[in-house]
Amino acid sequence: MRFYLGTHQPAWLARDLGVPLLVSHRRLAGRRGFPRASGPWALDSGGFTELSLHGRWRTDAATYATAVRRYATEIGNLDWAAPRDWMTEGSVLARTGLSLSTHQRRTVTDYLRLRDLAPDLPFIPVLQGQSLTDYHHCADLYERHGVDLATLPLVGVGSVCRRQHTAEVEAIVRALTARGYRLHTFGAKILGLDRYGDTIISSDSMSWSFSGRFVPGCSPTHRSESNCRGFALSWYRRVTQRLDFSPHTDTTSTSTVPQAERSGPCSTAKHPPGGSPARAGSAPATPPRPGRLSPAKRRPPPKRTPTTGRRHHRDRTQRPWTLRCC
Repeated sequence: MRFYLGTHQPAWLARDLGVPLLVSHRRLAGRRGFPRASGPWALDSGGFTELSLHGRWRTDAATYATAVRRYATEIGNLDWAAPRDWMTEGSVLARTGLSLSTHQRRTVTDYLRLRDLAPDLPFIPVLQGQSLTDYHHCADLYERHGVDLATLPLVGVGSVCRRQHTAEVEAIVRALTARGYRLHTFGAKILGLDRYGDTIISSDSMSWSFSGRFVPGCSPTHRSESNCRGFALSWYRRVTQRLDFSPHTDTTSTSTVPQAERSGPCSTAKHPPGGSPARAGSAPATPPRPGRLSPAKRRPPPKRTPTTGRRHHRDRTQRPWTLRCC
């Protein structure tokens, strides 16, 4: 299985991180220039944010296809691109005011339109729904329009990222796999991959960034670890080791540790597998469970001065880690 590390930092594409990346169209649109990708990456359309904020797609199919063609040409190494799909979470449906079946029809129509506009670009169809019946209905809708999903290299499964750990999503994924589809699940949860990771072709996650919001930055330039490349790579390595699969399709690799993590700033000396900064003479820490912070990473509680009662926090300039990470 190929596991994409989600990032909202397009500059990471040019760095030799040794892991496949997932970048949103919303982070690339409007840029004058682009980094040249040093490794494989995939493009997310940013549909959940677009529909949640505006209740509609503000970019038409032709404009989106033109943008994706530019990414494929100027950035390079593009594995695939998501269409302008319509998610079916309850909050999105409430924002658009449309029915679930309408979202499904628009998702299928957009894929067909993009395929006609740019048949040479690697757009993938995405299945949308809530229940197992919904996903079967969406798959049938593609089939009725002449799209043989079983012959395609990849089919996306959307609207599952907030419930990927549930038995319902496992049943959905296994049922779609039984139809012969090679699946990518968007927004993986680790507990979900524990359940059905053996049945899918690829997945992605940005969970590291959310967790990093609550971790103090590893240098004075970082308020938190939500944008830290070293923190992201360390999280990625722990996940791939826990799930016991290689992050690459090239099985000849002898190591799953990216070159960028083995040397240079933000090395594993700052972010070891346990997640806490390494200190001389200390024993190796036991890796915490995913999503929980080790005691060394928890922010110390604010103190009160005995005279004024004002709160003050630890001076970040006294941290021993001063190198820039990203």
